[in-house]
Amino acid sequence: MMASSSKTFAGLLFAAAGLYQWSALKHACLRHCRSPLHFIVQHWRQGRLGALRMGLIHGLYCIGCCWVLMGLLFAGGVMNLVWIAAIALFVLAEKVWGEAVARASGVAMLGVGAYLLVV
Repeated sequence: MMASSSKTFAGLLFAAAGLYQWSALKHACLRHCRSPLHFIVQHWRQGRLGALRMGLIHGLYCIGCCWVLMGLLFAGGVMNLVWIAAIALFVLAEKVWGEAVARASGVAMLGVGAYLLVV
């Protein structure tokens, strides 16, 4: 499953993800990543190179939004389909409901991280 066998490593991953959920960078990227149509309207460029540039910029916003969450795959298992689906559903909820979900989940992730580090 490619899951971490170290509770310390998993705890640190969850703590880092929880802290990142509260960061200004996360929320800036989430604002841009939530609405691709709004992004296209704001950043429109003509031609193929313009489309490539827009795609790269939007992709960077999406990576900035979710990279730590993808890191959590190493805690639960990179090949664990249930864990992958749970993170995908969480990312969807974040994109639909926005910053409130991100902040609440940040507290939960910090709690899980603290628990794993203490146990």
